[in-house]
Amino acid sequence: MPKFSLEKTINKKRDVVFELFSDFENYEKKIPQHFPSVRVRSTRGDVSVVEEHLNLGTTELLIMAKHVISKPVSHDVFVIGGDVKGSHIQQQFVEISENQTKVIIQADFKVKGKMMLSNLFGKNDFKENYAVIINDIAKLAES
Repeated sequence: MPKFSLEKTINKKRDVVFELFSDFENYEKKIPQHFPSVRVRSTRGDVSVVEEHLNLGTTELLIMAKHVISKPVSHDVFVIGGDVKGSHIQQQFVEISENQTKVIIQADFKVKGKMMLSNLFGKNDFKENYAVIINDIAKLAES
């Protein structure tokens, strides 16, 4: 199962970085190459259930995700249905200085079927493909 961690330092205030990373409702507008479709099904406080189409490299995943936000410290994504059900992505936001934020990501993708086979044979690099998404969000934050 693909389990990995990533770190990215972004030259922007933590609040700005957090808002961009946790603004999943607008992923479809801001990074459509990675999220061609996002539909919020329900929101209660800091918890939302969202239907998402996620492009990881050449693989399109249809997922139902529960987003849990703890502003401005963390954003957790629990995949509760779909292609990678049982997966968890945790994003933590650490203020390094007034205008620098470190994003620490812990991801545990639960894959099955064809995706498991392609992962075993090195055709799916989840870490590399997820890093592309993180880099694209970082570019938006710094622009």
